[in-house]
Amino acid sequence: MSEIDREAIFTALADPSRRLILTRLQARNGQTLSQLGEGLPITRQAVSKHLKILETANLLFSEKSGRERLHFLNPVPLRAVAIRWLERFDETPMGLLAQREKGGKRGG
Repeated sequence: MSEIDREAIFTALADPSRRLILTRLQARNGQTLSQLGEGLPITRQAVSKHLKILETANLLFSEKSGRERLHFLNPVPLRAVAIRWLERFDETPMGLLAQREKGGKRGG
């Protein structure tokens, strides 16, 4: 996965409306634009724009079904970027973090 792909994913996840759309797809895949926008405090055009950003980040895909376009979650790139990003912190010395949480903060 390229740095551009990772940036597209993080950019897509930065918006709460897009995260909600992904959550809705995770709960029930194959929804229309209208279904995904139901109850959101944004316009249909804004939902469409958010879907395009999520699709560009490869976090969802859509397919035509009759007169409707159904949207489906693609969790693979999300999982891949999350694992790679979180692995960077595996080398963080946890002992120092635990001391800070227990009140061992240094004055400054």
